[in-house]
Amino acid sequence: MAFIQRRGLMLGAVGLGFTGLMRPAFAQAPAAAPTAAPTGPFTLPPLGYAFDKNEAAIDARTMELHHRFHHQAYVTGLNAAVAGQDALARMPLDELVTNYAQAPEALRTRLRNFGGGHANHSMFWEIMGGAGGEPSGPLKAAIDRDLGGFGELKNRFNAAAMGVFGSGWSFVTVTREGRLAITTKPNQDSPLMDGQRALMGNDVWEHAYYLRYQNRRVEYVGKWWDVLDWARISARFDAAMAGTLKV
Repeated sequence: MAFIQRRGLMLGAVGLGFTGLMRPAFAQAPAAAPTAAPTGPFTLPPLGYAFDKNEAAIDARTMELHHRFHHQAYVTGLNAAVAGQDALARMPLDELVTNYAQAPEALRTRLRNFGGGHANHSMFWEIMGGAGGEPSGPLKAAIDRDLGGFGELKNRFNAAAMGVFGSGWSFVTVTREGRLAITTKPNQDSPLMDGQRALMGNDVWEHAYYLRYQNRRVEYVGKWWDVLDWARISARFDAAMAGTLKV
């Protein structure tokens, strides 16, 4: 598979404060948009469906807060981090996140957190808005081959999501060789940082589910499968196999 690795980035450093958390116990991004959000090359992607489209698993208010404010905060933070950094600002998001460790040390944490958060959430919105069910075609064949079938995928994926200590993500990744694997990442770390692509992933930060489920992560994780869009996930798999999947 053709994954882009850009070496030798000459990146500057910039300081960034990040305050105003929605709920200090579980939220990373502020619940209110900044009054003067920095502009820049990165933008909040449209949700692609109404906030209530995922009511079978996620309430509309959570979707709105999560998309409009939490995700926007990652975009805002990333734009602030690359302000004045011309080489960095020109990088596509997937290359920036893949190569964040090449940046000067003072900049790496912001690229990791804000860039990873932007990439993870962009994927997250894309794979939902559906009616659940099961995959078919080449994706089903790959799941059968690498993960033991759809039932085993769900069991292992849910166990991984429940095993995330604190905040993070559970992912199905596509390796360089085109194989599927299940992994977890803390905070807003992305599989891109390991040279992989995220086929799909579930956000298990509490801000993703707290309004409806409070501390009952297991209920959220189980219901989440009911709103997946397998057509979109299959399209992501095809793009990964072609080497064209970005985030």
